[in-house]
Amino acid sequence: MSYPEPRYHGEPGLANATLRRTDHEPEITYASGGTAHYLATGASTDGHFGLYRWEMPEARGGPDPHFHRTISESFFVISGAVSLYDGKEWLEAGPGDFLYVPEGGLHGFHNESGPASMLILFAPGAPREDYFETLARVGKGMQMTEDEKTAFYLRHDTYWR
Repeated sequence: MSYPEPRYHGEPGLANATLRRTDHEPEITYASGGTAHYLATGASTDGHFGLYRWEMPEARGGPDPHFHRTISESFFVISGAVSLYDGKEWLEAGPGDFLYVPEGGLHGFHNESGPASMLILFAPGAPREDYFETLARVGKGMQMTEDEKTAFYLRHDTYWR
């Protein structure tokens, strides 16, 4: 493994960092009360990665086992307990625990025992925001036909098992 080819060829370096404060309002609030914070989208990182903070409420929530063909997904638990599916079994993860799922890897997550928060990292940085926002609208009553659901999941590289 080696470093990739340089993307910046200047000499002085750039003042182009972005800070997002912890008190920034979430981009999405789900009907359950859970929230999603867009820390760094694929668009803001030139497609390198997408990083999101997931705040899960008391109520059980999260996706069942699925996989992605084009992106890896990683989970880092910040607080509470999260059940993570590693393709073989559901494992209880707590603060500081990390799960990496390469392309094609079966995975899922649930909060089973109260509020929890975690970071979710997608690489490369696919445009996941429409996926999250559409699911929020569905949770608030938006209807989709079976054909629309199939097209939606295919468009967002999500294959359920």
